[in-house]
Order: sequence, then C-alpha cells, then structure tokens
Amino acid sequence: MDRSQSIYVLRKHIADGRVYSYNKIYDVNIQVTPDTELSYYIAPEFTDTAQTEYSSTYAAVDLAFTDGTYLHELGAVDQHGVKLTPQDQGNSKTLYNNQWNFKKAKIGEVASGKTVKRILIGYDNPAAVNGSAFKGTIDDIKIEGKPTAKSYSRLSEYTDILRGTQANGTFSRGNNIPAVAVPHGFNFWIPKTNASSDFGYRYHEANNGNNLPTIQAFTLSHEPSPWMGDRQTFHLMPSGAEGTPNISRTARALPFKHANEVGKPYYYGVTFENGIKTEFTPTDHAAMFRFTFTGNTGNLIFDNMDNSGGLTLDTATGTLTGYSDRRSGLSTGATRMFIYAEIDKPVTAGGKLTGGGGGGANVQGYLKFDTSVDKVVSMKIATSLISLDQAKRNLQLEISTGDTFETVKERAQTQWDQIMGLIQVEGATEDQLVTLYSNLYRLYLYPNSAYENVGTNAEPVYKHADQTPIQSCGTSTATTTCARIVDGKTYVNNGFWDTYRTTWPAYTLLTPNKAGELIDGFVQHYRDGGWISRWSSPGYANLMVGTSANVAFADAYLKGVTNFDVKSFYDSALKDAAVNPPNANVGRKGISTSVFDGYTNTDTGEGLSWAMDGYINDYGIANLAKALAKKTDKKDPMNRQYTDDSVYYMNRAHNYINMFNADAGFFMGRTPSGDWRSSPADFDPREWGGDYTETNAWNMAFHVPQDGEGLAKLYGGKAQLAAKLDQFFSIPETAANVGSYGGVIHEMREARDVRMGQYGHSNQPSHHIPYIYNYADQPWKTQEKVREVLDRLYIGSEIGQGYAGDEDNGEMSAGISSVRSASILSKWGVLNTQSVRHYSRKLRSILTTERKLSSTLRITVNKTNMFAA
Repeated sequence: MDRSQSIYVLRKHIADGRVYSYNKIYDVNIQVTPDTELSYYIAPEFTDTAQTEYSSTYAAVDLAFTDGTYLHELGAVDQHGVKLTPQDQGNSKTLYNNQWNFKKAKIGEVASGKTVKRILIGYDNPAAVNGSAFKGTIDDIKIEGKPTAKSYSRLSEYTDILRGTQANGTFSRGNNIPAVAVPHGFNFWIPKTNASSDFGYRYHEANNGNNLPTIQAFTLSHEPSPWMGDRQTFHLMPSGAEGTPNISRTARALPFKHANEVGKPYYYGVTFENGIKTEFTPTDHAAMFRFTFTGNTGNLIFDNMDNSGGLTLDTATGTLTGYSDRRSGLSTGATRMFIYAEIDKPVTAGGKLTGGGGGGANVQGYLKFDTSVDKVVSMKIATSLISLDQAKRNLQLEISTGDTFETVKERAQTQWDQIMGLIQVEGATEDQLVTLYSNLYRLYLYPNSAYENVGTNAEPVYKHADQTPIQSCGTSTATTTCARIVDGKTYVNNGFWDTYRTTWPAYTLLTPNKAGELIDGFVQHYRDGGWISRWSSPGYANLMVGTSANVAFADAYLKGVTNFDVKSFYDSALKDAAVNPPNANVGRKGISTSVFDGYTNTDTGEGLSWAMDGYINDYGIANLAKALAKKTDKKDPMNRQYTDDSVYYMNRAHNYINMFNADAGFFMGRTPSGDWRSSPADFDPREWGGDYTETNAWNMAFHVPQDGEGLAKLYGGKAQLAAKLDQFFSIPETAANVGSYGGVIHEMREARDVRMGQYGHSNQPSHHIPYIYNYADQPWKTQEKVREVLDRLYIGSEIGQGYAGDEDNGEMSAGISSVRSASILSKWGVLNTQSVRHYSRKLRSILTTERKLSSTLRITVNKTNMFAA
C-alpha cells in the first residue's frame, strides 16, 4: 500500500495531564505476512513561539486489526528499537520537530496472520498542558508484504555518504558533502545540487516544481567543511542537448529521485529522470567517470564555481586541460590546481561557452559526442598542485591503459573494505551497521594527502607544493605552479579544535602506524612554514581557539605512536606555547600576557576558551616532555630541558584555577587588571558567546579533563561535582540566551533539540562532559548519558540525517562510532585525548594486546547490555 496524500494534524489540548486520541485515516483490508513492514514519514512541528514544546512528537501511525487488537498493543518496535506507540515515540526523543523523520517497523514479527482493517494516527501525551497545541504531517504510509531487503556482501557496502546532507546553515544534521574518495585522498568528487554554493548538496531542499531534487554539476572538491568553503574546484555535467548546450546551472540541472541514487565512498551513481546516468569512482589524485546517454547526442559541459581558472579543450584528441584558482576566504595558502582529462569517444563538436548562469567565460566549455549507437562515454581525469605534466603523470600512475571503470572501482572499494574491516561487529541491526561503517568512512575521509609521486610506482618519490604561506604566490602559469616544491609528504584539511578530542585518539587506537604518518604530515607544516596549523584548509586559517595539535599528537606519542618526527613536533609545540605569534593565523592568541598572568584576559576575543584549551595543551606538552626525559640519557643536555619543561608546563596546566570564579561557581573571563568580567549577580551561565567559543559557561564548567580531581575540589568535592553535573543535564537549553551573538545561531537550535539539559552533543565543547562523572565516582551516569547519545543522536541515515550537528572532519563520527551502544572509544573510557595521564597506560595495554592478537577489533553487541563485548 502506498498513499500519495499527506495527512496534516492540528489540535489543541483542552485539559492538563494525559491527552490522547486515535483517528482513522483509511479503511483497508491487508493481510499481514511474516515479512510485512510498516513505514511512514512524520514531521512534528513546534506550536509555541519559544520552540521548546515537543508535544507534537507524541504521535505514531497505528493499525487496527479485524480481531479487535491494535498495533500499539503488540510491542512492535521501529528500526531504532523504540516501541511504535505514541507515548514511546515521544518519550524516546527520537523525533525531531520541524523536520521529516522516517520510521519503519517489521510488524510481521508481532502481527503475522492478522488482517489490518483501519489505519490510524495515534496521539498520546502523558503530560499535556491545557491550551497548548500539537501539529504535524504524516506522509507516504506504506504497508509492504514483501519489502525488498538490501544485501551486503562487503562491509563497505553498509556505508552511506549521503548521511549528514539533510542540513543547512540554520540547522545541521551533519552539514556533510557526499564525497567519493579513497581514504585520506588528495581529491573528493561530489554531486552538487547547488553548483554555486559551498553547501553544495542538500538532500531535502530546493526541489523543482515536481518536488524532485536536481543536480547542477559533478564536482572536484577539497572542502573540509562548508563553513570553511571549497577550493581548487572543477565542474562537469552531462547533457542530451542536440545543439549547443546551455551553460546556465538552472537550465542544465537534471532532476532525479533518491531511490535512483547510490552513494558509497568508492562509487557514486545516479540515473536522472530523463534516463541519462552518471557514475564515477576515485583514485587518490584521479577519477574515472562513465556517462550513459539516451539519445543520439551526448554532451559534457565544463564549468567552475567562479571564473577563477582556465580551460582548454582539444576536440581532435578528446583531451581537456585546465587549472583552478577557486578558493574561499578561509582557504589560506591554497595554490593553483592543474587538471587533465582524457575522453574515450571521438568528439563531434565543442568549444568554449558564453552566456550567463555559469562560472564565467574562462571556465565554460563543452564537448559533444555521437551516441546514436554506443551510448557510453568514459572520462579519466587527474589533478596536480605541481604542474599540468604532473597531473598527466598522476593519471598514468593511478589509472593504466588496461584499467576499466570496474577495476578502478574495485581498487577503491578494497581500500575502504580494509578500513571497515578494522571493526567487525556481531549481533547488530542493519541500521546500527550503517551507522558504524558510515562513521568510519567519515573518520577516514580526513585528513587529506597533499603530496604527489614524482617518481614511479616501483620507485616513488614524494613531493608537495607548499601551501603554508598565508598569501599564496600569484605568478603560476597555465602549466606550472609558482609555489615552492618541497620533498616529502604533507597532509591538510583538519580543524584541531574540532578533532583533538576524538578523531586523533581514534586513529591512534585503530590505525597507529597511519596515525604516525598523518601526524608527520602536519609536522611538515612546521618544517615548511614554521608552525603547525590550528585549522588547515589547507594552510594557516585564522579560526577557532587552541593549538590543539599539541595535545593530540602528544597523546598519540604517549599511547605508542612514535613513527613521526617527534623532535620537530616538540619544538613546534613549545613555539606554540611560548612564542608571541607574528600574526593571528598561527600560534596562541593572548600569549604575550597569559604566560605571565596565568590566564588569557578579555582583551583577547573568547579569551576564556583560549585559556582553557591552552591549559589542556600545556598538559599534553608536560606529559610528552616527561616521557622524552625518561628516554633521554641524563648526560644529554636535552634531558634537563625535558625535565624542566615537564614541571613548568604541568604547573601551567593547573592554571585553570585562575579562571574559576568561586563566587559565581563557573569559569569566567578576567580583565587585564585581574577583575572578573561579570559579577555573580549579573552573570547568566546560559548565555552564549563572549568568553566562550560556540557555547556558554555551563558547557565550559567541566573543561578540565586533564585534572578531574582538581576540578572536583573547585566545586567542593566529588559529591558536589556530581551535583553540578546533574544540574547541567537537567537545566534545559532553550536557544533563547543568545549572548554576544545577538541572535540564534545553528548550534543553539541543535543544542536545544538534543534535549539533554545544557549538554549540546551537537558541538565539540560538550563531548567529554558525560565522562566527568567518572571523576565524581558515578560512572553509571556516564554510561547512562553515553547510551542515550548513542541511541538517539546518530539516527536518520535513511533520509540524509545521522548526526546531531556539524560532523567536522570525522570528529562526531569518531567520538561515538556506535553499534547500538557498543562505542569503540566510549567502551574503554578513552574518548578524550586530553586525559593523557589517566588513560595512556590502559590504552597502551589494549593496543599492545590488539596488535599481538589481530589487526581487527571485534565487538559482540548484546542488545540488553550496551557495553558487552
């Protein structure tokens, strides 16, 4: 059964307490088989101006059977394990207001042999308020007797790169691009529903008049985050136009259905409504495209986001050359990218395109082909940051003349199978496996290689274009970069404020050897430009607080990752911690006074956050120094320095006490004179911004993971710390206390809709807080909070959701790679890299055991015990 009309419900409560109703919407006669499945879409809505009332989520589709029973009586559960009753759906908090939510249940497991006679909409709110209201829409109700089951022969097939794309700048469920790439690849290749935007692919928005999404371009991308913007891009699009195709993005856009779209890390394919099909599969620096046309003529249209580039088409040889200078304002250091492509079919016409709606005259062109007999056109394309000749070399090295689309795809899929094979799970549901392996994809999508092989496959020689200068050179030619070419490997695309808490501990745990290579790729930034990036996209972006590579890499070393240039890293960390930087793009802000005062004052924007992350990074430096002292001969002069550094930076790591206002009971900004920014009477810890980066005082109240015992003492002891945490998880976030932001930002809405008090799992500063209960000797509360996060905040894979907020560079995926609640990092209590001293010995033991036994981590999920293994 598939009904095409949506059902809109709007009602008002006329009493306090429990309010319920069941309303028939269809009379039917449907036999339930053992395989029968019910599914539907539901969009509850806020009915209050403040948007803090969730009554509308107490709703579910119900079924009445001919024997007098109802589905809500039978214990049916949805794909997330929640009972399919209105009360259970509301209590589960798995439905988001003002968004579509997808629900399905295998009702044949509880109702086989019964006959459905009515379909109902049920509402049952146990705590309604008289005069308030509920409303929402239910659509696409299906009762399928034999739904087509998906089959998975390889672990990589569970991945879904569309997770996190049902998002935008006002509410994020990931804000991801659906990137096709090899792990840590040089390039991404993506479909774009909006070729003009850095928010390039939106699963659910800007549909055409027939309510279908459209694709405007397939794109070369290097975007670490839509907030950072894309760079070094290149666009192409198929067209069946008989004459000269239209360059306009809206005119050339083709509609499609998500049912005709396949998005995997190693392959993307879509069949448009007009029958044209596009497929592509990646290598590191190259990709192979396959277009299947339907008519007698096929075209490939070439373009870019803007006119910053060049394009040359050779119709005689079917080759394309070009370059891209496209960059965002935060793409600090981005240099010219060169592009080379070969097409396997004779060209019948082509040239540059004029007209509006595209990127501009420099980058617009097309090639036309005769597809009257053979409908398939294949293209091999490669890129380089060094030169056009190197782009050609990269293509030759990675896609041989004997390769086919399928062989290239197989190699890419095998690389992702190896990543997915790191963790094998027994006893998980399909939804849980999709979540886990899609999270692993996001984790290993970043950071990205920025080096190239200038030798051969047998004897590789690695070099890279230096992208660390804050202002990149401007004298590149159409064939050669003006950037300095440097020996060795470098990696880019990482925001360490986002990733130090979770992704780097995950690399250390799961792939320690690769972690060392990645770390050295960022130490290369120091060797090239004198600093390690705070936010690499690809160079020194002036964004976010903390030099958090310090603690991330120190933590990895203490956990046994040593295959990187430790001495250069140590020198870079000391430079971050002790040297007043020459500009705002590198180093620590406010350090000219903070090293003397013991705190970063309010003359530095978000000074409290700079201070608190500084103490965490100092803690990492202190522990690294102590470890290096132990490994250094006492006669070596460095032994004394390491020993002294260890003491000095450990003392600095405890300066968090200087930011704690005991009268207010919170960490607070201090002026240059030492006064508190606010008096206790004027202070509201719920207010966002000011001293606090993308958060408030509540979410910074526990920002001392390096010294939980000291944190507890500030609050009066472990019992008082637990009470403070209890208060934190009970005071609701309302998104009303906008503070210095002056208006609601998307992080506020997302934190509100997490519905776990002030805790905003939707953003990074909160992620370690559930674990602070361990310092209060109440670990069961850590378990409870982590379980709730895992059960609720990673769902919605079926319709492009999957995250509670921005999924930055794998950070949210790494923090909780969930299979039900068998979190890899949560399971062992090693989520947060800051807790170096507390966890390093335990994790070293685990890693040693795992390395001896197997390269694979195996987890058995017991559905009644979230942490069984």
